[in-house]
Amino acid sequence: MHEKIYMRRPVVEIDGDEMARVMWSLVKELLLEPYVDLKTEYYDLGLRHRDETDDRVTAEAANAIKRIGIGVKCATITPNAERVKEYGLKNEWPSPNATIRKVLGGTIFRKPILLRNVIPAVRSWKKPIVIARHAFGDIYDGEGLEFGQSGYVELSFKSGTSVNSVRKLVTGPGIAEVKVNSLSSIEEFARSCFNYALDERMDLWFAAKDTISKVYDAKFKQIFGEIYEKSYAQKFRAAGITYSYFLIDDALSRVVRSEGGFVWAAKNYDGDILSDLISSGFGSLALMTSELYSPDGFKEFEAAHGTVQRHYYAYLKGEPVHTNPIATIFAWTGALRARGKADDTPQLSMFSDTLEWAVKKTVEADGVMTKDVASMSAIPPSHVATLQEFLTRVQENLELALGRGEQK
Repeated sequence: MHEKIYMRRPVVEIDGDEMARVMWSLVKELLLEPYVDLKTEYYDLGLRHRDETDDRVTAEAANAIKRIGIGVKCATITPNAERVKEYGLKNEWPSPNATIRKVLGGTIFRKPILLRNVIPAVRSWKKPIVIARHAFGDIYDGEGLEFGQSGYVELSFKSGTSVNSVRKLVTGPGIAEVKVNSLSSIEEFARSCFNYALDERMDLWFAAKDTISKVYDAKFKQIFGEIYEKSYAQKFRAAGITYSYFLIDDALSRVVRSEGGFVWAAKNYDGDILSDLISSGFGSLALMTSELYSPDGFKEFEAAHGTVQRHYYAYLKGEPVHTNPIATIFAWTGALRARGKADDTPQLSMFSDTLEWAVKKTVEADGVMTKDVASMSAIPPSHVATLQEFLTRVQENLELALGRGEQK
C-alpha cells in the first residue's frame, strides 16, 4: 500500500460531458486517488447541470480558478439547436470555455504529446510546437453584411460627437465583414506568451500580416515588440531564448523546415486553424494538451479534444470503446505539476512526471495503445486496447515506477 502524496492546496476540478466525463472518472479512480491525497473544489459543468443553474455554475467555476489559482477541466458540450432538443434545455447556452476565458483573460496554449512510435507528418519535427491562440475578438465577435448593388461600405467609430470613418467603393453586389479587438486584450495576450515561453524555456514566434493589414495586424506587431523590448528582452537573453516576428506566410514556410521546439503565437482565427494543423501534423487532438494561461498567473488545464459523442453512445449500449485517455491524463498531470510547483511540494510534481512516464511506457515500450494511436503507430501494436485495458496497463506501469523507482 502506497503512502498517498500530500497536496497542500486544492485544484479546481471542472467536470464535463459524455465519454470525456466517463474517462475523467476512470482516470481519477485508477491513476490519481490511490496515490494522491487528492484535494479538489468540484464544479459540475455537465450540460444538464449548467441548464439547471442557468449556467451560473460556469462563472462560479471560473471565479474559483481566480481564487485558487489552478484548475483542471473536462471537455464540455457547447449546445446547438440539436443539443437543445436532445437534452431538453431552456437555452442554447454559450461555450463554457469562452465564458471561462472572459473571466480569466489570458491565452490558450496547445501542446502536442510526443510518442516515439507516432512519427510526425513533417519529418524534421522532433520537438513540440506549441500554438498560442489569442482566443478573443477577431471575426468571432465580428459582424457581416451582404448587399445587392454598387455602393460604399463605411467603417466608422463614434465616441460622443467624434466620428472617424473610412469608406470603400464596391462595384456590384457583394459582402463585407468587420472584426474588432481591444488593445488591453492584445497586451494580455503578449504578456501571457512571453511568460509562457520563459516558463517553458522555448523560443517565441509571433506571426501576422502587417504588410497588408496595416492597421489591425500592424497594431499586434507593435504591441508585441514594445512589450518585449520594455519588459522581456533581458529576461529572454538570460534564459537563452529568442523572440521573433515573421510574416505569417514566411512563418509557415519556416515551420516545415524546423525541428520544432518553440511557441507560435497567432491571432484568434489564425490560431484556431494552426492548432488543428499542428495537432494533425504531430498525431491528433487526442494527443494534445490545452492550457489557459492568464497574465495574472491563473492556469487551467484540459484535453484539446471534445466530448467524444460517438464513443459515448456506444458506451451506453454496453459496447467496448477504445477512447484515447492520454490527453485527459496529461491535463491532470499538468494541473498537479503546477500545484506542486506553486506550493513547494515537489513530490506532487514528481508524481506527475512519473504518471506521464507510465503512459509513454505503455505505448512506446509495451506496444499497448488505443485504436487511434495504433492507426498512426510506426511500430505494429502488441495489443489494441479498450479504454479500460489501456488505463489498467498504465496503472501497472505506474505501480512499477512508484514501487521500484524505475523511470526514464
